[in-house]
Parts: sequence; C-alpha cells; structure tokens
Amino acid sequence: MKDILDAIQSQAATADDFAALPLPDSYRAITVHKDETEMFAGLTTREKDPRKSLHLDQVPVPELGPGEALVAVMASSVNYNSVWTSIFEPLSTFGFLERYGRVSELTKRHDLPYHIIGSDLAGVVLRTGPGVNSWKPGDEVVAHCLSVELESSDGHNDTMLDPEQRIWGFETNFGGLAEIALVKSNQLMPKPAHLSWEEAASPGLVNSTAYRQLVSRNGAGMKQGDNVLIWGASGGLGSYATQFALAGGANPICVVSSPEKAEICRKMGAESVIDRNAEGYKFWKDEQTQDPREWKRFGSKIRELTGGEDIDIVFEHPGRETFGASVFVTRKGGTITTCASTSGYMHEYDNRYLWMSLKRIIGSHFANYREAWEANRLIAKGKIHPTLSKVYSLEETGQAAHDVHRNAHQGKVGVLCLAPEEGLGVRDPEMRAKHIDAINRFRNV
Repeated sequence: MKDILDAIQSQAATADDFAALPLPDSYRAITVHKDETEMFAGLTTREKDPRKSLHLDQVPVPELGPGEALVAVMASSVNYNSVWTSIFEPLSTFGFLERYGRVSELTKRHDLPYHIIGSDLAGVVLRTGPGVNSWKPGDEVVAHCLSVELESSDGHNDTMLDPEQRIWGFETNFGGLAEIALVKSNQLMPKPAHLSWEEAASPGLVNSTAYRQLVSRNGAGMKQGDNVLIWGASGGLGSYATQFALAGGANPICVVSSPEKAEICRKMGAESVIDRNAEGYKFWKDEQTQDPREWKRFGSKIRELTGGEDIDIVFEHPGRETFGASVFVTRKGGTITTCASTSGYMHEYDNRYLWMSLKRIIGSHFANYREAWEANRLIAKGKIHPTLSKVYSLEETGQAAHDVHRNAHQGKVGVLCLAPEEGLGVRDPEMRAKHIDAINRFRNV
C-alpha cells in the first residue's frame, strides 16, 4: 500500500505508472461479521453499539470484473446506512449479499461471511476491468452508491427503477470504508479539485439523495419561493437540503434540536429556524397515540415564520415520530417527500388531511446516475459545499458510527482511509480560497 500512497501523493505518476503498480494481496477494511448478527438480540435500538460490531480486518483484494474498477480509497464517510448495518437493523445486510450472490457468477464474490461497508469514497483508480473506457488508472474520483445491472427495461428511464438496483456498500460488498474499494465504473465521477480527500468523500450519498428528493422532477421539483420544511436541517441529509433550498430561491424552514444546530443553519443563510426541543413539541401522547393539538401548534409556529403561509414541500426522513405532523402542516396541494425512517418505519397520519387537501406523498431513494452527476457537479462548481464536521481514522470508524447513531454530530462525519492526514488532495487552491469559509462552516462550530 505504501507504493500506491507514494504514487498518489507524488502527483507526478502517470496512468502507466499506476497501472504498473502491483496490487497488494490484501487490504484493511471495516467489516461486520455474519456470525455476529444476533449479538444485540434483546437490546433496544439505542442500546446497540456500533463500536462492538464494526471490525477493522485484513481482507483479500476482490477479483476485478467487466465494467468495474478498483479504487485506492483516500477517504470515506459514515452514513446512516452504516449505522443500520452495524446494529443489524431493520435486518442483517447478509441477506442482501446472499440475494445478490445469486444473480450471476460474478456477483457470487459479494456473498461472504463478512461485509465490507461504506457508501462513499474519494480516491484514485488503480485498475479497470474489460469494457471500461471513460476511466483509467490514476484518475482522481469520487463514487456515487447506485449499483444497477440495467438488463431490464424498467430502469432505462430512471435507473433507480431497475429491479436489480442496490446501494453499494450496504446491499453489496466491497464498500468504501476501506483502503481499496470495488465499484462499477459508472459509479465514478470526477473528484472536485478544490476539496481535500475527506471533504470530497463526504457529500456523495446524502448530497445526491437530497438533490433527487427536493430538486429533481422525480422528487418534489422545488421552485423559487417554495416554503420547504426541512427536518434535521443541520444533519447529514438536512444540511444539503438546506443548501439546495437556499441556492434554488426557496425558503427553508429548518427544524433542529439544539441552539448550536440552529446557529449552523443561520450560518448557511436560513432565516426561519425552529428548535423543536426549546419549543417542547411532543407529537405523540404515548407510543400509540398522536397529539393533533401539537400538530396545530407546530403549524402556527411555521405560519409565524412564513408570514402566514403553509408549507409547500416537506423534506421528510425521521419517519414515524414526525410524519403525522408533516402531513398536517403541508399546504393544500403540497408535497411530502420521504427518503428514510430513522425514528421508525410504521408511519401514521390522518388521511383526511391528505386526500381532502389533495396533498402528495412521494417516496424518494438515493438518486439515478444523472441526478448523482448533477449533484456532484454543483459541489465541483462551488454552488453546494461539504458539511464535514469531524474526521476519524479508519481505526476509529466504530466511534464515528456511534456518534451518528446517537446524533452527536453536525453535518457529515468523515473517515481517513489511505490518506495519512487531513487536508491533502487539493488541486485547485485558488477556487478553494474563494469558498474556504463555506467549506469550513461545519468545522468551526
């Protein structure tokens, strides 16, 4: 691995130089183990500790297949799907790997007794398989996490509709929290030149997810002037939704859980911020019963901030805890987009407020190829910025996942893989200087 790292840091190595570098037999990777899937049996979700289930293992380099690339991973990041994998909720990811392994002879490689996790990366291409023409060894890249086979017509208008659509590093093996990753070559995109490795690795999954959910015609199709309610507006997903709303001329109403998180939203440019803990909102009277009076109180607060207007679009991802309130506060004809359920999958809402007011609920999941490319292009142009708040070493990934699990973080949490320290990989210092305050916004909280 030292020769690979030396070549990357030299910035003088050519494609031929990278292609001539021998690949190691093995590399370090963050894994969960199949024989430990019941280790948290009987514990509540909150009691399950990723530090106990995530391992730093030495694993063999996988065989490279057609249309694939091996990438030296300089940095990655922790997403909520890494937390789900680590606590084996809502189910073990080894079922995903087993099903993928039955697709073809090539996919059998993914069905292993360990799962290398991680759905983001920034790094350098080491090898490409047969049929790869757009990328070569030495290219500096980031990767989006959409893995598809595209053998069915269903996915050709929107690749997210492919019957074999999967999230790389969650529903496939050989993910990005490692020194080497295996990806399909059509997952690769150019690394933004003004960002360091860890900064470039952090937007991927959440930035693309927020783009599709809020901006794309496959999501809410946000327009200028829209009032957009953003739950968890300073978090991994919400911090990008807030930026997209501001950049697109909409009015984000940012819901957060502390004064510190409220302040970071204001630093991004948001004017309407609700600290839900300070306001004491309790949307559920008990485990089975919601409280419509709290929905109404929440709606009154929103109207106070918007000059009497209701919400055009709700950016939903908490799920069960907030969904009833989200449906209620949306204006007549408005849209609730949902991409996750971090507080529970069994949503409940009063359907009278949906059907009689002609509201829409749209399910949104990651992004198709084009949406991911457009989202990365906005990062590369300095229109949208990383929300990286803290960086861990590969050895500390368990702690990083624990922090995300406990919501003890702002924005995104990064992980150095091959990169020996933070701040490396910047190729356009002039552009970086123009945006340095925004790039560091979450680091200076």
